[in-house]
Amino acid sequence: MRFIDEYRDATLVKGVIAEIKRIVTRPWAMMEICGGQTHAIMQYGLDQLLPPEIELVHGPGCPVCVTSLELIDKALAIASQPGVIMASFGDMLRVPGSNRDLFSIRAAGGQVRVVYSPLDAVKIAQQNPDKQVVFFAIGFETTAPPNVMSVLQAQALGLKNYSILVSQVCVPPAMHAILGSPGNRIQAFLAAGHVCAVMGYWEYPPIAQRYHVPIVVTGFEPLDLVNGILMTVRQLEAGQAEVQNAYPRVVTYEGNRAAQAMIQRVFQTVDRQWRGIGMIPMSGWGLRPEFASFDAEKRFDVGDIQTRESPLCIAGQVLQGLKKPKQCPAFGKECTPQTPLGAPMVSSEGACSAYYRYRLIDQEVHP
Repeated sequence: MRFIDEYRDATLVKGVIAEIKRIVTRPWAMMEICGGQTHAIMQYGLDQLLPPEIELVHGPGCPVCVTSLELIDKALAIASQPGVIMASFGDMLRVPGSNRDLFSIRAAGGQVRVVYSPLDAVKIAQQNPDKQVVFFAIGFETTAPPNVMSVLQAQALGLKNYSILVSQVCVPPAMHAILGSPGNRIQAFLAAGHVCAVMGYWEYPPIAQRYHVPIVVTGFEPLDLVNGILMTVRQLEAGQAEVQNAYPRVVTYEGNRAAQAMIQRVFQTVDRQWRGIGMIPMSGWGLRPEFASFDAEKRFDVGDIQTRESPLCIAGQVLQGLKKPKQCPAFGKECTPQTPLGAPMVSSEGACSAYYRYRLIDQEVHP
């Protein structure tokens, strides 16, 4: 398959890693933003092939993981109401709220449906005019275009029974938060290729200049990742701090301007709570006032929500790159994909899920 097989060529990957080993002279810590990249790194054992000087730190780029506990509890409250159909991506169903998850509501007879696109939720609203249909709109910039398109389509169809519970977050403010924290040790970023396919990477040069860190836009196949790491190491060794694109077959500097315009039409920038991290100012999107009728938080009475995180879960430290999943005492014991304490264990992009799936034997954990 073109653009797949050649980017999984083991000989090419080992050749790039040999070059990294040749040029690296000191330890470097770089963060891959995206959880999809984390899973690819674990799956193909790239972290074990790299020289010991290169530390890959797993970032907060898992949209399921960073969706605030408050919003998850609001989703649970809405889904429990009579006459409501809650539509969601599948990996949100097992994410624990304060006391339960969407899967348990579904098991008890609640109308919780798995969809592959928010446009599927719009169709459900068309087919069920007597029900209120709510789509749990989570994600980074990647999912924003289809989420806003669902609102525009529902508006065009005149649907009064469709709304979205918005949990849209953005990458650049998270990078600022990480680099500006007192305990930061990140020296470079591997930026998420799919986010940049939508947004471009014109937002990143000021970050690279302000904090003097290289940022390299990177894809998701093994050769994409090691090429991105090589470009990053070259900059670090030379004392440079520039933004480079190691994913040119997909990403351009300006990104998808039509998608960006559509996002700006429906969404406005807002403060956003990140699960395990806290409030990051102006780090997300919410519906503009003219689209308030599609806002599930306003449509349903879910304002008085009291949240409670598991005291055993260190997901917040994992999401900030301060600790690895193997450092959590509950990993693989109290916390497994079947009995998760935090979102990173159940999300398809969660770091804990990646370690459980690909590194369980290495950690000598026996659930």
